[in-house]
Amino acid sequence: MLNRREFIQLTALGGTALLLEQALPARAQTKKEGRAMSYTAKDYAKLLGMPGFGETLLKNHFTLYQGYVTNTNKVLDALDQLVKEGKTATPEFAELKRRLGWEFNGMRLHEYYFENLGGKAPLDKNGKLAKKLAESFGSYEAWEKDFKGTGAMRGIGWAVLYQDPANGRLLNFWINEHDVAHPAGGTPILIMDVFEHAFMLDYGLKRADYIEAFFKNIDWKAVEARLK
Repeated sequence: MLNRREFIQLTALGGTALLLEQALPARAQTKKEGRAMSYTAKDYAKLLGMPGFGETLLKNHFTLYQGYVTNTNKVLDALDQLVKEGKTATPEFAELKRRLGWEFNGMRLHEYYFENLGGKAPLDKNGKLAKKLAESFGSYEAWEKDFKGTGAMRGIGWAVLYQDPANGRLLNFWINEHDVAHPAGGTPILIMDVFEHAFMLDYGLKRADYIEAFFKNIDWKAVEARLK
């Protein structure tokens, strides 16, 4: 088990991988025991060639996403092992349990993001989504202004259109860290990544230009299919 000084040093340096190595004995790192399934990274190569998104930027982004999938599996394996060893009261267990939200949401948000890209057709202004946006925001144009404004806010994070399952209302949320500020029970409808890795290689500091490129590539059918 890590002593207090070792634990603080690891977490202060962002040493999640080292923490995982400490939490998982050698046999558990090479053989998964007791967990029914692992998450597998999806292939989004079909997005390569998408207008406004360079190949290098997209490939880097895919690699970053794959890292979240890998780390989600590692954290789950480490937690499973600590439970089996009766170490749920340890700092390792607490830190990894908190870390799971970051890794899992990093994986899932990227999947939503990539899956709502690659479209070529505009939003059907007579469709279900357009009507729901007008109902919730007054008009499609008002929603778009709000969503783009959310994405242009200073800081890193995500702009997310959520549906409140309690009444069907659509709301735009700013998500800072992956595991913070998601509305409880909300259904993600449209996801836009505004971390630097999503745009700086192609657009530098011109985030507004990236947002315009994002809107030109939204797969509106995929987005509408998420409505409840």
